[in-house]
Amino acid sequence: MLSPLDFVFGLFSLDIGIDLGTAYTLVSVRGKGIVINEPSFVALERKTRRPIEVGARAKEMWSKNPKDVLVVRPLRDGVISEFEVTEAMLHHLIAKAHEQTWVPIPRPRVVVGIPSGVTEVEKRAVFDAAISAGAREAYLIEEPVAAAIGAGLPVQETRGSMVIDIGGGTTEVAIFSLGGIVISRSIRVAGDEIDEDIVQYMRSKHNLLIGEPTAEKVKIEIGSAYPLPQERTMMVKGRNLVTGLPAAVEVSSIEIREAIAGSVDIIVDTVKDALDDTPPELVADLMESGICMAGGTSQLKGLTDRMTDELNIRAWLADDPMTCVARGAGRVLEDYNNLRRLLVGLERGSTRH
Repeated sequence: MLSPLDFVFGLFSLDIGIDLGTAYTLVSVRGKGIVINEPSFVALERKTRRPIEVGARAKEMWSKNPKDVLVVRPLRDGVISEFEVTEAMLHHLIAKAHEQTWVPIPRPRVVVGIPSGVTEVEKRAVFDAAISAGAREAYLIEEPVAAAIGAGLPVQETRGSMVIDIGGGTTEVAIFSLGGIVISRSIRVAGDEIDEDIVQYMRSKHNLLIGEPTAEKVKIEIGSAYPLPQERTMMVKGRNLVTGLPAAVEVSSIEIREAIAGSVDIIVDTVKDALDDTPPELVADLMESGICMAGGTSQLKGLTDRMTDELNIRAWLADDPMTCVARGAGRVLEDYNNLRRLLVGLERGSTRH
């Protein structure tokens, strides 16, 4: 039987699903959907390390900030590398989510998506950061599970389903049946590594030094994993490593495809490896239902075509793939009784006294 306090908290509590991503952090609120989609960047005062900007404003300062400002990405490869900064970022995002609701109690229940390959220490760091940021209760869910729920895959049915979640720091591959993961793979090769490939290619082939923001722009504009119907070109600006002066070089989508081929090959090989260990009956199910692709980097041009060609199974892009994990995490709290067994087995926290 619920105590009066539990009843009040249950009636007025704010349920939040968070995709705590390397590149972007998304927040889903029950009944409202995605309310926040911010880059995972925090700008700090260099001397005091006091946060001064979070999200998009902090990313705008990336590589352009004055000497007294330090811009950091508190998550690397999908896990926390700067605990206090992550806590400050979560605190800011949870408070911002409250501003868009009428809920008077400032202690939400939170489900946070985490990579499936993280260690117990890394799980605890995410959990503690959520509680320290003001969550009344915190739960963890593996990102491929949340992505599958957010994409609407029938993860609790007997027939098999598969998701490939490619974010900024990690690529998650999972095959589901009867509400559980049958086969999973997690690698720390994803959007950030593709950006780094482009930086290194421009340096070695064109003697042009560019930053990660420029590389990300090149990836989005002309990056591809499969030949395009019409190849594209783009002017890339940076600093010439020979003269030390500003320079611009025109590059083609063919060149960029060559530059990122190594990382894309690793992702494809990981999926092949997962399929190789999959029971044949589930493979037969996947040949009918196809493979769902989620995450921001899954939107790389031609990636679904490359997967379909390499795997002999149709790969398809989820609706709004970037928000799948946050939406899935939010749906767990909406249907908690049916979906709670999909949560990571870490004791929930509580800030109630």
